[in-house]
Amino acid sequence: MMSASSMVFWVAVLLAVAASSTVARASDQPSGSLKVGFYEHSCPHAEDIVRDAVRRSVALNPGFAPGLIRMHFHDCFVRGCDGSVLINSTPGNKAEKDSVANNPSLRGFEVIDEAKAALEAACPRTVSCADVLAFAARDSASIAGGIEYPVPAGRRDGRVSISDEVLDDNVPFPTDGVTELVASFERKGLSADDMVTLSGAHTIGRSHCSSFTQRIHNFSGEAGRTDPSIEPSYAADLRRQCPPSTDDMSDPTVAPLDFVTPREFDNQYYKNVLAHKVPLTSDQTLLTSVRTVGIVVLHAAVERVWQAKFAAAMVKMGNVQVLTGDEGEIREKCFVINHH
Repeated sequence: MMSASSMVFWVAVLLAVAASSTVARASDQPSGSLKVGFYEHSCPHAEDIVRDAVRRSVALNPGFAPGLIRMHFHDCFVRGCDGSVLINSTPGNKAEKDSVANNPSLRGFEVIDEAKAALEAACPRTVSCADVLAFAARDSASIAGGIEYPVPAGRRDGRVSISDEVLDDNVPFPTDGVTELVASFERKGLSADDMVTLSGAHTIGRSHCSSFTQRIHNFSGEAGRTDPSIEPSYAADLRRQCPPSTDDMSDPTVAPLDFVTPREFDNQYYKNVLAHKVPLTSDQTLLTSVRTVGIVVLHAAVERVWQAKFAAAMVKMGNVQVLTGDEGEIREKCFVINHH
C-alpha cells in the first residue's frame, strides 16, 4: 500500500503535469497589452537584428547566453520589464546595474548596446530597450538550448533606475528558502510553478562563490561546517573551488551552477537538485515543499515539458508591470534616458 507521504508526493507530480499543459498553451497567447509582431510594420527586421547581435556575441562568449536571460529576469523584477536595469549610474544616482545583486555578476550589457545601435540605424526611436532585452533573452534560450517562442512586444522604457530598489522585496536572494521564493514571485503575479520553471535557467551560467560560501564553510554560523543537505563529494568539490577567502561579494571567483552540462540549456539542473548537487540554497530548497518537489521531479523526467513551460513562463514574466502606449519612452541609447 502507498504511504501517505508517497501519495502526497505523486499528487504533487500529477498537479504539476496538469499545470504544465495549461501553461504551455498560454505561450501562444498575446500577453496583456503586448503583441507578437508588434514591429511588423514599424521595424520589420527588428527581431532579426537583435538575434544576429546575440548570435555573434554568444559565439565569441557563451557566457552571454545565461547572462542575458538573467538580465531580463532582474529587469522584470524591479519596476517591471522596463529596461531600467540597463541604465548607467550618474553622479547623483546609483542605478540598478550597480546593485550588489547585479555588479559584477550581470553580463551582456554590451550585447544590448550593439543591438540597439543597429536598430537605431535601421529604425530610429522605434524599438524599446525593454523589448530588445526580451528578444535577446529569448534568442539566448534558443541558441543555448533550442527553446523557441514568440515574444509579445510593445514595452516602453522606464526613466527611473535606483540601486536600493533591487533587493527591496524585488530580486530574491540566493540564500532564500522556498517560502521566501514563492512569496517573491507571487508579488510579481507569478506562481510557485513559474518559480520552479524559471529556476531551470540555472542549468547554464555560473555563480560567484560569495553567494554560497557560508553554506559550505560556515553553515548556521558554525565555522568549518557544511550544509548537510549537499551531497558530500560535491560539497568537497565546492570547497576546493571556493575557499573561505571567497566569502566577499567583490571576490571574482565563480563556480558553474550546473557542473554536469554547464553550457547546455537542458533539464540537467533538475537532476542536480534531486541529487543534492547544486551550490545555491535557493535551488536546493525546491525539495523542501510539496508545492515544488513534484515539479522538480517532472522537469527532471521530461525535458520537453520543462522546455514548453519555460517558454510560457518567460512570456508571462515578460509582461510584469510593463509600460505601454504613451508611458515611459523609447530610449535612443539603452544606458541613458533621453534628454529631449
